[in-house]
Amino acid sequence: MIKNRLKKLGIVLPDPPTPGGNYTSVNIRGRQAFVAIQFPILNGKFYYQGTLGRELNSDDGYKAMQLCALNLLAQINKYIRYESLVGINHIDAYYRSTADWDNAPHVADGASDLIAEILGEKGTHSRALIGVASLPRNFSAGITASLTLQ
Repeated sequence: MIKNRLKKLGIVLPDPPTPGGNYTSVNIRGRQAFVAIQFPILNGKFYYQGTLGRELNSDDGYKAMQLCALNLLAQINKYIRYESLVGINHIDAYYRSTADWDNAPHVADGASDLIAEILGEKGTHSRALIGVASLPRNFSAGITASLTLQ
């Protein structure tokens, strides 16, 4: 069903990025799984680097979060498989912006909209918006997620 949605939308999951340090991309504990922070990376290339409200606008941030969510789904596909996924419980949406920029909900919707479109009810989640001073590799955005498994 989820693979059919991806195909219908013309979305091909990328190879998931590998960790940039001493951690695992997906940590499974019983029926809970936690996906490590996913950045706007595609095929080893970094995208959407910079600061929202300075080098990047809100629509760039939306697209950055979409790419982060695509990587999140690629991690789920690689380590969990969609059939085992009960649902995404929560995402933390990290963003880097100027002090006067104030459009985080729209930017985080880039991830939430894509997740909902592909996973349907399994993609219904709560979320936190977390503004930060910096992110690795000058990224503007990143997301983490907690999941429930069968």
